[in-house]
Amino acid sequence: MPTKYVVVLTDDQRRHCTDIVRAGEARARTITHAQILLKTDASSHGPRWTDEAIAEAFGVTTVTVATVRKTMVNEGLEAALRHYKGPDREYPRKLDGHAEGHLIALACSTPPQGRTHWSLRLLAARMVELGYVDSLSRTTVGETLKKTNCSPGACSVIASRPSKTPSS
Repeated sequence: MPTKYVVVLTDDQRRHCTDIVRAGEARARTITHAQILLKTDASSHGPRWTDEAIAEAFGVTTVTVATVRKTMVNEGLEAALRHYKGPDREYPRKLDGHAEGHLIALACSTPPQGRTHWSLRLLAARMVELGYVDSLSRTTVGETLKKTNCSPGACSVIASRPSKTPSS
């Protein structure tokens, strides 16, 4: 059965993949993808292995081989060598500066009755209760407090410490 995505590497692309494999300094998946591209090459210089043979040789699945070939044909060499598309992701922020300020003030306030300190879950629930956000995870609360160097209960300790001003 003929493959839908036929990879034909140019001399420069073949050289680039060979350099990656020989140097051995790239990420393991990048090296594996370069090896897959070299073996699936359908040019006159390429071996044109089957997907099954490539999968067997490099310890990957035939789906991985097909995905690398498809990415090479549709998006180019760099995209086929890159195995993770994380940097393109962007998530909207739950808390803007105004809501962050209220979260910090809440974390520095006295905890609810019967509690010795604020927990991340309590802070998240109170922020929703007060109407600053529709929903909020304890992870977001923790990350926000971490980046501001504030933790639940620590603000009240800092506020209750005597200042270190010299006495006159």
